[in-house]
Amino acid sequence: MSVIPTFALAPFASDWRASRGRLFAEPPSPTRGNFQRDRDRIIHSTAFRRLAHKTQVFIALEGDHFRTRLTHTMEVAQIARALARGLKLDEDLAETTALGHDLGHACFGHAGEEVLDACMGAYGGFDHNAQTLRIVTKLERRYAEWDGLNLCAETLEGLVKHNGPLLRPDGGPTSRYEQCGISAYIMEFNGIVDLKLEEYASAEAQCAALADDIAYNAHDIDDGLRAGLFAPDDLRDVPFIRALLEEIAARHPGLETPRLIHELTRRVITRLVEDVFAESEARLAALKPDSPRAIARAGAPVIAFSAEKWRDLQILREFLFTRMYRHSAVLPVWKNAQKIVSGLFSHFINRPQDMSEPWGALALARDEAGRARVVADYIAGMTDVYAAARAKTFLGDEG
Repeated sequence: MSVIPTFALAPFASDWRASRGRLFAEPPSPTRGNFQRDRDRIIHSTAFRRLAHKTQVFIALEGDHFRTRLTHTMEVAQIARALARGLKLDEDLAETTALGHDLGHACFGHAGEEVLDACMGAYGGFDHNAQTLRIVTKLERRYAEWDGLNLCAETLEGLVKHNGPLLRPDGGPTSRYEQCGISAYIMEFNGIVDLKLEEYASAEAQCAALADDIAYNAHDIDDGLRAGLFAPDDLRDVPFIRALLEEIAARHPGLETPRLIHELTRRVITRLVEDVFAESEARLAALKPDSPRAIARAGAPVIAFSAEKWRDLQILREFLFTRMYRHSAVLPVWKNAQKIVSGLFSHFINRPQDMSEPWGALALARDEAGRARVVADYIAGMTDVYAAARAKTFLGDEG
């Protein structure tokens, strides 16, 4: 007898009972739906645990209160679940996509990914969404009967294309992939499990994508202020933030800085979530989707920011790019991270036996391109601390 609770969902919500299934068939669980099982498998994975020791952006300044990939992921999952609940979607699928969306990020945040992509330029590049797919379908080696986590097709689709389709209806790459191309692994796996790369992901996966935008914008403000990279008054250059600061000042005059930072961060999240609700409800009312397939074939996202709030976010991102991501205190950290990753890549390409097993043996058994991909898998899986330690061991002062 099943003890899985059921709730009334919108007709366009994903239904775990109607899942397209898993690559390797499994008997159903009497206590968990398909998407709940996927969520649990991600949480218990090695790649998920490693997120605790990977930086969120690339800041490694003194102090232990800045966000890691894991804390960011938990914040994204909370927001994604809240969005899904408000829109009567499947909360488990939204949360699952959010929990898995950053599994493929390399050590040292965007700095590590940028240089690893450059190192892999001759071998197909490095893309964190493709790396996430590699992790959950190939690199996690935990189960007796298969590699990977054997997740549902709907979860895999969400992890690969939560930011939108990869292919146009005519089969060509969408604008995001026109220059860099689509990962060979995604295309290879698509031949095994149809990920419907020309369609939009579920509304639940779209919730996870918007939750990611909300979380990292709000919390980069928080981390930047706490790190002293800019002051609250500097944010008055961003109209959206200036209005919130004025609101806080009127309600709480003379508020001490730590409380001011928190009040600002929570208001940013609240306003963005409210905007997504309003815009998404309007889009859904206009579309009148009667099934998940209608969402997939809508031709545009149904979960979205309003045009006004999207413009606000572009101004905020420009501010953060200049005042945080390219701050003089951050650039040396960024450059050192790139030096470590590029140095380790060169070293392991030439001496794959220095990688821990089974990575060394796997690399030695491959051709040049295959060896490079094994090295990239190995480095991408490293935590920041482990990568720095390996650099000290193998690169010495050069690392």
